[in-house]
Amino acid sequence: MAADDILFEFLHMEMVSHIYTEQATREDLEKERVTCVSVLEGMGFRVGQGLIERFTKDCPTFKDDLDVMKFLCKDFWNGIFRKQIDNLRTNHQGTYVLQDNKFALLTQVSCRKQQLEESSKYLAYTCGLIRGALSNLGLESVVTAEVSLMPSCKFQVVIQKP
Repeated sequence: MAADDILFEFLHMEMVSHIYTEQATREDLEKERVTCVSVLEGMGFRVGQGLIERFTKDCPTFKDDLDVMKFLCKDFWNGIFRKQIDNLRTNHQGTYVLQDNKFALLTQVSCRKQQLEESSKYLAYTCGLIRGALSNLGLESVVTAEVSLMPSCKFQVVIQKP
């Protein structure tokens, strides 16, 4: 594992911790949890918008949604997490499932049931990265994540057609 990878993982853990600690003093914990996830997703969205500009500056235009998703799974994911997505599936109607069997931002998280239930706070930033990247490529989307077994993760991307 490269030093940059460790720094990125540490930064991510600290962002999540900071956002949740800052909100923990509030009374309505469930409402604040939604706020925290939203803040982290928004941060990821903006970073995803900026990163995709750098990754695609010398690329030819994409033919369709599937080409965009393939680029996201290979080049974009590799540029951020130093590996490609392990599996990409689609129903050819605008829904894509990206599976990462060893998602870097979950490898340091415990496999306990409580951590599994709270994994959304560790995935919100990455959902935002994906949504921001797609947005900058002209594709509005809804991105959700699911963890059934740590550190494997599935991101579902639904492209919103105008």
